[in-house]
Amino acid sequence: MSTVTEYTTSDLALAAFLVMRGLPLLSANRIQGRFEFIFDDKNQDGHTFSIEFVNSEFSKFDNHVRTLKKILYKS
Repeated sequence: MSTVTEYTTSDLALAAFLVMRGLPLLSANRIQGRFEFIFDDKNQDGHTFSIEFVNSEFSKFDNHVRTLKKILYKS
């Protein structure tokens, strides 16, 4: 039985957070207009780090950036 050792996300902010937490980035692609970031997750920390991201100040910052971008694109 093989163990999955990769963590994949399409969320740019989460990907940046995972890099900050030390997960090695294996690849970053754009597939049909969607981002795909694949990380080496040999210690299976990806899910735990993604929960940590949601509860972090980094997530709040990202939400404010998104809100500001929406304001700019509407004007």
